[in-house]
Amino acid sequence: MVQTKVLPYGPAAIAEAARLIGGGQPVAVPTETVYGLAADATDGAAVALVYEAKGRPSFNPLIVHVRDIDQAIGLAGFDDQALALAQLHWPGPLTLVLPLRRGSAIASLVTAGLPTVALRAPAHPAMRELLEACGRPLAAPSANASGRISPTRAEHVLAGLGGRIPLIVDGGPTAHGIESTIVAVARGKLRLLRPGPIDLGLSPARAEAVEAPGQLASHYAPAKPLRLDAAEREADEWLIGFGQVAGDSTLSAGGDLVEAAACLFDRLHEAERQPRPRIAVAPVPARGIGAAVNDRLRRAASPRPAGS
Repeated sequence: MVQTKVLPYGPAAIAEAARLIGGGQPVAVPTETVYGLAADATDGAAVALVYEAKGRPSFNPLIVHVRDIDQAIGLAGFDDQALALAQLHWPGPLTLVLPLRRGSAIASLVTAGLPTVALRAPAHPAMRELLEACGRPLAAPSANASGRISPTRAEHVLAGLGGRIPLIVDGGPTAHGIESTIVAVARGKLRLLRPGPIDLGLSPARAEAVEAPGQLASHYAPAKPLRLDAAEREADEWLIGFGQVAGDSTLSAGGDLVEAAACLFDRLHEAERQPRPRIAVAPVPARGIGAAVNDRLRRAASPRPAGS
């Protein structure tokens, strides 16, 4: 077990995070979506520590965070469509799954042996400054135990990974509160692998196999059973409301889907801490970013694999 320090976001925290990453250690850092567990994406041993800290299956690939398009082009093949998407949405919460460039320095463990790599240029200043300080791409899945609720605050990271990682950079609550949109770009076609904050007007592609993060059937899950589309709570449930369904807490009293996305994991963490043994969530419309909210809720409510 290691001692986990929590430092407020600032020059000292970024310098310490860069020092630890340079020494092969993973650190937790905020992005505009959720907190990520960052390590040198070119160092297989460092990436292995990310998998170990999270208890993540090795067949589940990681998102690689990059400074900009120029750095990304050195790692993956960009066609005109991929380049246009990156120019429009980077830096921001869009991940592109692209063909891995031959001779790329990305550790094979990052891609789980796949011929593609998932890339994102984040917008949060903490992650951008860390990328600049490290001078290399960073593999950074969500900073939580694998399959559990994603962290949107430093205290969520500490509760889940305290004693497993050396540092958490505390940048306060994240802005979007839900993971990035993931799109595969190949042969002139786009496939939506995970809905998120950026709506490209695509329907989710049918997953034949895991080819990007966030595709496991059971994911983002609290330790308690979760019931969806609940109009009212049962006696042993903590009800997370939405709109006219008030609940014990709410994703958005005014029915705002953007607010619901930003609050989703925070409310699930809150519900998990309550003494009631089950959680229920009110119906959330599936339009716009509501599709991403429902995607996360369906995975959170799915039966968890034995032993997880």
